[in-house]
Amino acid sequence: MPEKILTKIYQKANSENIAEIDTCLENHLDVIANNSLKLKGVYTVIITLGVYKILNPNQDIRNHQESMPNGFSGRSFDTKFITPTLAKLDLPFMSESGWLTRSLEQPLPYNKEYPGKISNKLVKESFLEIVDYIEHNPKNVEDILIVLLNKIIPINNKNKIATTKISNPDIATIPLIIKMLKEHFEENYKTHGGAKLPVIAFHSIYEILVKELARFSGCVLGDLGYNTTSDRTSGQVGDIQIYNSQNNPFEGIEIKLGQPINVQFTIRARDKILKTTLQRYYILSSIGIVEKERVEIEDIINKIKDIHGCQVIVNGLYETLKYYLRLVSNLNEFLNYYDEKISKDIELQPVHKDKWKEILSKNNLI
Repeated sequence: MPEKILTKIYQKANSENIAEIDTCLENHLDVIANNSLKLKGVYTVIITLGVYKILNPNQDIRNHQESMPNGFSGRSFDTKFITPTLAKLDLPFMSESGWLTRSLEQPLPYNKEYPGKISNKLVKESFLEIVDYIEHNPKNVEDILIVLLNKIIPINNKNKIATTKISNPDIATIPLIIKMLKEHFEENYKTHGGAKLPVIAFHSIYEILVKELARFSGCVLGDLGYNTTSDRTSGQVGDIQIYNSQNNPFEGIEIKLGQPINVQFTIRARDKILKTTLQRYYILSSIGIVEKERVEIEDIINKIKDIHGCQVIVNGLYETLKYYLRLVSNLNEFLNYYDEKISKDIELQPVHKDKWKEILSKNNLI
């Protein structure tokens, strides 16, 4: 039932007959829509509360947790019904739930005094105003959600950048690819999402290596996950995971962009590895290792090998990329995989995708 309601709202949002609503409220919806790609959790929570209000008009949807007096579990409702439907409709969505956002998960009502630190003050104000309006105007909720989605759909469509056919593949040498990737990774985007770029690069390489190297015979590359999902929640041991023919973890990769490898990361890796059948685990950093902790890190790695048998390899991100690219038989295939994943990834912002197109263009690859 919730899925049908949201789907109907989406279909109406695509039509030309959109209801007129209060100008002040519409301005608040504009704020949410304009930030829907950067702050997916906020818009997802609004959709969830709105659909829940349609189904349960007597429920005070500001009490979004069961632990609150007369509360309900907004997160469970979102995880089960709303986020999966948003994904099916090809709309922006969080990896599991809008309530994964720390600023929204506080066990306090979403009234106008709600203290959650939503990063954009204007978004916070609009969020609370919309929730208040939904609570006090249950008969108008469908129109509100229709208008909101009507504003979000064209914004979301602009973020769908078509994949690019790489031209002049013969000029794509390993040094050039490393140079391009480094520029793409390390650009100051002034928004979140950039940390996923090296993960996508390594996932693209493994797409090829799993097919070509005897070491991975019978292995399967795990899906590219979401950076907003913790390893504990996803069941992953790292950013990338390869499974053997028995579907057991075989190799894992953890990638740190702009963060050095320290003892804390190594201990965290140890705790995950000891629960698995991993044979090899990489911890890669664009900065390197904290030198004063090197001895302690190496001691932890040696103990993992002795106790478990897994070989932990700590290395530089770019050095490892260069080594792996030497193993790839067709560099153009790697670039096409990377380009396709960049184009389709829902966690990346338009600025990340535009930057990649710019890099390809100035290097005469498109």
